[in-house]
Order: sequence, then C-alpha cells, then structure tokens
Amino acid sequence: MGVRKDLKRAKHRTDLLTRTRVEITRDDDGTVREARLPPLAPRHPTGTTADIPFTNAVEAPEAVVLRRKEHGTWRAVTAAAFAREVTALAKGLIAAGLEPGGRVAVMSRTRPEWTLLDFAIWAAGGQSVPIYPTSSPDQVEWIVRDSGATQVVTETADNTATVTTGTAAHPTPPRVWELDAGAVTHLTALGRDVPDEEVTKRRTALTGDTIATVCYTSGTTGRPKGCVLTHANLHAESANTVELLLPVFREVTRQTPSTLLFLPLAHILGRSLQISCLMARIEIGHCPSVKPDELRPALKEFRPTFLVGVPYLFEKIHDTGRATAEKIGRAASFDRADRIAVRFGEAHLSRFLGTGKGPGPGLYAAWALYDLLVYRRVRKELGGRLRYAISGGSPLDRDLNLFFYAAGIVIYEGYGLTETTAAATIVPPLRPRPGTVGPPVPGTAVRIADDGEVLVKGGIVFSSYWNNPAASHAVLRDEWFATGDLGSLDEEGYLTITGRKKDLIVTSGGKNVSPAVLEDRLRSRAPIGQCVVVGDNRPFVAALITLDPEAIAHWLAVRKLPADTPMSELVRDADIRAAVQKAVDYANQAVSRAESIRSFALVAGEFTEENGMLTPSLKVKRHTVIRAYEEEIEALYRR
Repeated sequence: MGVRKDLKRAKHRTDLLTRTRVEITRDDDGTVREARLPPLAPRHPTGTTADIPFTNAVEAPEAVVLRRKEHGTWRAVTAAAFAREVTALAKGLIAAGLEPGGRVAVMSRTRPEWTLLDFAIWAAGGQSVPIYPTSSPDQVEWIVRDSGATQVVTETADNTATVTTGTAAHPTPPRVWELDAGAVTHLTALGRDVPDEEVTKRRTALTGDTIATVCYTSGTTGRPKGCVLTHANLHAESANTVELLLPVFREVTRQTPSTLLFLPLAHILGRSLQISCLMARIEIGHCPSVKPDELRPALKEFRPTFLVGVPYLFEKIHDTGRATAEKIGRAASFDRADRIAVRFGEAHLSRFLGTGKGPGPGLYAAWALYDLLVYRRVRKELGGRLRYAISGGSPLDRDLNLFFYAAGIVIYEGYGLTETTAAATIVPPLRPRPGTVGPPVPGTAVRIADDGEVLVKGGIVFSSYWNNPAASHAVLRDEWFATGDLGSLDEEGYLTITGRKKDLIVTSGGKNVSPAVLEDRLRSRAPIGQCVVVGDNRPFVAALITLDPEAIAHWLAVRKLPADTPMSELVRDADIRAAVQKAVDYANQAVSRAESIRSFALVAGEFTEENGMLTPSLKVKRHTVIRAYEEEIEALYRR
C-alpha cells in the first residue's frame, strides 16, 4: 500500500525527523504546561507576501503555479503569466482610486480571480477585506463601514445587490466591481496608462509590519470582529508550514504536488493555503463549492496529490461510500470494511510509531479484501492520486481518520483560528497521531493556562482587532493569545482540543461536560445532520439533532418510500430513531456515563446560514439554536 511504504521510506531520513523536535516545559508535578517549536523559516525576511508572484516570475518563469478551468479544460498558468496579470490588475485598482494603505473588500466564492485579486491589492499597496458571499446586507454594511473599504469586488449580480442595499445609507458608498460582469477586464483596461513602476514602488514600500488583510471572524456570538493580520503574520504561517510539510511530501511521494482549493477564501485557512502554495510553486486549481456532489467531479478531473479540508468533507465521503454500498445491497460489507479499517489503521500506526507489533496475517488479509471492495473506491472518489490531506476547522473523529488511513490517505489534523493566521498546531508528516491536532507549527509556542485554556504565542498571532482595543486587550496577554478553547498537551507536545471554554456545560450534579467531543462524534455518523448538546444546570446531558437531507433521501430511496415524505413524519419514524440511537451510542463511547447523552430530540428542519443557526464557516451558533428550540429542550427534561 503506497502511502504506508512512503512513510516507512521517509522515516529513515533522520534529517526530516529531527527538524521537528518540540521543546517541552513541565510543571513541578510533571504535567506538560508548554510546547514550542523553533522556526524553520527566517522570522523577518526581505520583502513581503506581495512579492511572491514576482519572485516566482524571476526564479522560475515557466513553472506552473495555477490551473484554470476554461471550456472544460484545466489550462496551465505560468509564474511569469500570473505576475503579469497581477501587475495589470494592480494598475487598474490604482486607477480606480486605491491609495497605499486603502482597503478593498472581496465578496466571492473560491475562484481564480480571488487569488489574482488578493495579490493585486497587495501589489498596489492595499489591504484586502474578505466577505463571505452568503453574507446578509446587514453583515456587509457592518464590515464595509467598520473596515473603511472604499471598493468592493463582488462575484455575482446578487452579491452586488446585497452590497448596494447594505451600503446605501453610507455617506460615500464603495465603488463596486462585479466579476461576472467582467470586473477583471474592466479594471485591467482602466489601468493601462498607469506605469508598471508605480506598482513596483508601492509593493516595495511594504514591510512585514504593514497590514495585509483585515479578516472578520464568522461570529458565533455578537458582531464579527476584524482581525488585523500583517504581511509578517502571513509569512510566518505560510513559510513555516511549507518548510515543515513540503520536503517530506516531495521525498515520500516523488510526485509534483498539486491541490484543489475549495475552502472559502473568506476564511483564513483557505487564504493561508493559497499563499503557501504560491510560495512553494505548488499547482492549485479552484472549485467554488464544498458540496460533495459538486466537488467530487472536480476532484476526479483535477486529481490533486493532497487536500486541505474540513471534517464535513471527509464525513460526507465516508457517508456516500456507505450509501452507495447500501444501494447495491452491501451495507453490511461496508460496515465490516469500516471496522476492519479502524483496527488495521490502529495496528499499522502502532508499528510505525514503535508502540506495537502491527497487523497480524488475518487482519492483513481482511484489509487486502476490503481494499479491493471498498477502499480503492474511496481513493477513486478523490481523484486517484491523493496521498495526504489536512483537516482543520473542528476536530475530526478519530475512527474516521483511521478509516482513511487504511484506505491509503493519511489525514493530518491541525488547529487554529483567524487570530493565529490559520494553523497554530499541525500533526507533522512523519509522526501521525489521530485524535490530536499536533504540536505547534514551527516558530510557535502553545501553553495551557491554569483553567485549561489554550494560549498561543509566535509570529502567527494577530496584532489587534480592528477599531476594537477593548476586545484586543481581553485576549492578548503578555504576547500570549487566549484562544477560548480548552485543551491539554501530551508528553511529546501534541495538543488535544476538548472544547470551547464558553460552551462548557455544568450539570445540576456539578459535572463539567465539554459538548464538542460528543457533537463531533455524532456528526460523523449518518443520518445525523447537525446537533447541539445541552444540559447546563440540568440533571443530565441531552441533544438536539437534525437529520441530514442527503442521508434521508438515500434512506427513502432504498426503502422505496415517497421522496417527499415530510421531515415532521421522519423524525418520529422508529427505524430512523433507532439509527440515530446508534450514533448516540457511538458518541457516548468517548465519555463517562455522567457525561453521556441520555436523551435526544429529533427536530425537523436544518441548522443553516439562512436561518441564522450556522456561521459561514459552518460552526453552530449554540445560543441561537438553544433559544429557537426552548420548548423541545424543556420537553426532554419532562419525560
């Protein structure tokens, strides 16, 4: 199996292993209190993120840095061509009135123009302000007004209407350019008379301390806050993760690395990936959707060697595999393949890490059988060349991680926030450890406070919240950023996240319960859609659960039931409730009885951005959900 042979071969490269020696600090009782990793990239390089396209054009002008899909074909874009496009668009933005230090908002799905705009804004000396394309007029109004953006680039006519409506009352509404209406062509034409030297002058005037972007948090509570990220922040994140990952991936795969970018570029994880890939000259393509039915065809066409995604993607791939097996009458076979994968992955990893003997002959034989029947189909769904993936945004269920490992795809988890310029920790390539989010990224330190809160320090930590000194002061303490997340460090400095500090549930019996562990495991099992665990000041823990529409559509089709069966009927169906109970039992395996879910309510409908219960980054707004379902929660405790 290729990926495990890769790891075995690379493990003999001691220089790759010794690059990531974590420094540990312990308390008097031996508890690991702090972990730090020295930087792998210079802290203060010459130049800024804005220089990346131009450096590439000089050093490797014919290197392919992007592939754009045009008329059904992925067309290569060289480093020299991309630098020319950046210059032309930067000149257009200058002609349109962008001053050095001015801000341009971008409201678009993930597409090649987003990447082009980001670097053009920087080359023109400006600062980018991402806006989620699903934002409401009120949200757009706040972000444009608070940031002071003077221009907005939208994707669609609907986006343009949202911006126009939201900013109509502004004393000076921003100038709006629409991608679908030819914004790039119009701006390029507008800037023809601006000399190239003006772009060079503005770009070279930037320093590491110059603000690069103001990224607004998706806001599970209250108004979004603008995180001020400098060019030094972006460099510290991208350069160190590239130095950590790329040498290993090149050594072990012998492939030309490429990735399909589908995460929202309004989210810092997608932006950091984009910068890292251009810095390392890794070929990237763009896909505007994370929806499995739209993403799968793009993966098969582009055939990336690695991906960066969120748990939702891997959960859906797993669920689709099971649904396909059930459709052809092989659900039991898939379930056995799932169990074998977890056992095999656990055993194989233990041998690789030197903690066990590895799979026995019987387990190897079972794995080989299901590799033919199941696992190779999973690889095919992801394009056939994928060997590695990075998962972030929320914890990935450990068993799901092991399933993909057995299928030949190693998923490395990471952890971070907008305030840490994306990843603050990441599992290193030669030391996989499912269930953790890894040690600090190079150049970063992680500390556990007395109350269990995770603190982060290093070049990746943001400088402040835009126009909000009180909020900045509340989370920045002696150079440490207080994340609001709870976690622990093990003997090798690997971080495990146990939940959000503000989400901690305290039952009436005094038991502290972190809902994240239960919720993450619940969502990893069909037919669960979204869920919220409740129980604060209550006698036991319970859950509100929605059903996944795709899983239910499949369930109805297999049983030859009407596709338009109302969800209000389905939530009362005994078979569906039994399937949900199995998912609840699986979630409960991770906690003690006092922390386990004793009761649940299936609710019709979904938690979505449209009804205000999900953020654009797919995080549940717990308090909004709890307010909306007060009656259902009360009923759980009257039974």
